[in-house]
Amino acid sequence: IADTPMPLGSMVINSVSKLCRLGGSSMYTLPNAPTLADLEDDTDEEGNGDKPERPHFDSRSLIFELDPCNGTGKVCLVYKHAKPVVSPDTEIWFLDRALYWHFLTKTFTAYYRLLITHLGLPQWQYAFTSYGVSPQAKQWFNMYKPITINTALLSEEADSFVNKLDPNKVFKSKNKTPVMKKKPPSQPAGSQKSHTSMTSSKTSSLAGNSSRK
Repeated sequence: IADTPMPLGSMVINSVSKLCRLGGSSMYTLPNAPTLADLEDDTDEEGNGDKPERPHFDSRSLIFELDPCNGTGKVCLVYKHAKPVVSPDTEIWFLDRALYWHFLTKTFTAYYRLLITHLGLPQWQYAFTSYGVSPQAKQWFNMYKPITINTALLSEEADSFVNKLDPNKVFKSKNKTPVMKKKPPSQPAGSQKSHTSMTSSKTSSLAGNSSRK
């Protein structure tokens, strides 16, 4: 952009040594500073039906940051039901800047595939939220991953992204027009007159000679 390279696709997974736990301590040095657990809204609906139970910032869940998402949110590795024993089952959730949880996948392998599929484009995690991606991110998706951002259209019209080839039109025999032979160019009228006058003079001279003989 303007002769300057712009890093676009970003696939980040924090290593084990850089896994930061969320909600474990206060973000401020004040003694009565609120923690993430204090800011959590317990009035939100829990998992009902197909919706999984959301994580908690208190001791009920262990939450580790996998990707800071360049400040647009956090992708988190979540261990649920930490008491009395930590469950080995993990889930991948996306925490937006308003501290709302959005479910991504049940396993890390599935999340890794999603990360590769979306090419690490900016704000691709918001495609799994009710907000959707921003207009600027939609431009990147339409340029690099149009099918991924138009999944609803693809499910409704399966042939919308398929090239339609009609062999009858492609291999249609064309009627060849007959090639007309070019006629020799006609001589100008002046040359014809001079030619005829010359022949008439020749014939008259020949007739005079024969009469003299």
